Amino acid sequence: MEAPGFWDNPEESQNSMKELDSLKSQKQSYEKLEEQFEEIMILIQMGNEEDDEDILEEVKESYEEFVSVFEKMRIETLLSEEYDRNNAILTLHAGAGGTESCDWAGMLCRMYQRWADKKGYTVEMIDFLDGDEAGFKTVTLEIRGENAYGYLKSEKGVHRLVRISPFNAAGKRQTSFASCDVMPDIEDDIDIEIRDDDLKIDTYRSSGAGGQHINKTSSAVRITHIPTGTVVQCQNERSQFQNKDKAMQMLKAKLYLMKKAENEAKVSDIRGEVMDNGWGSQIRSYVLQPYTMVKDHRTNKEVGNAASVLDGNLDPFISEYLKQRVNN
Repeated sequence: MEAPGFWDNPEESQNSMKELDSLKSQKQSYEKLEEQFEEIMILIQMGNEEDDEDILEEVKESYEEFVSVFEKMRIETLLSEEYDRNNAILTLHAGAGGTESCDWAGMLCRMYQRWADKKGYTVEMIDFLDGDEAGFKTVTLEIRGENAYGYLKSEKGVHRLVRISPFNAAGKRQTSFASCDVMPDIEDDIDIEIRDDDLKIDTYRSSGAGGQHINKTSSAVRITHIPTGTVVQCQNERSQFQNKDKAMQMLKAKLYLMKKAENEAKVSDIRGEVMDNGWGSQIRSYVLQPYTMVKDHRTNKEVGNAASVLDGNLDPFISEYLKQRVNN
């Protein structure tokens, strides 16, 4: 009789191999960082002995690169919660304000796409509803990559924009709001009971162009969990059945996190505090006029180059949020 082997459970084996590959990658990164540190110390010693300014410049460049890699590795060590390693599902909702807020939701969507590109992650738009003139009323992105949820959980909340409106003929300064919700993409079958009577399932025509079935069949699916009012929707898959399966997976993940948060009495730790999509509830402000600055109101982290942030430079805010979260 053959003894049970490592490969008896293919799914478990695949997860173990992924974890092993991740640990190997971390070990290699640490060893490379050690080598960089030793090289910098040798350069410093040579510079002192030879009094060579060219070596000093080389030391500066090497040191900046070392600090950048070190900071990245240090932040990764803060990602130790249950679903931090998972892919992320990020949903943006335009606040009150019509076209202004829809355009702001579109700007945030681009910002997260650019951030994901810089990380080497892949992004897929799984649901969206266009604004009447610009941007999105709502848009959902699936961001795939190691630690995607661990990083992006810092983005849950209301984001506020202050700028001279391109849609206002008078050129007045305008304030717009959009909310961001983030949850882990839990691919495993979650043990949570959902009664059919508690679900309202609607189908509708997919938005936008592309694919032979688009706008011809009602393939998009929206599922409402009546007891909690939780709504999920998906339209990017090729069939109504696939969209329904994906939406159910998202619903189970949301309900699981809500149940866990309730059991632990730590709603803000997992799902983020639910706030109104408007004045006084923002987690971060993006000011483009009369000066430029982005400020996170939870950590007081500020960045003066707002254009850089909107182009995907979110790491300073994510890093500060994770550090303070661990310290607290």
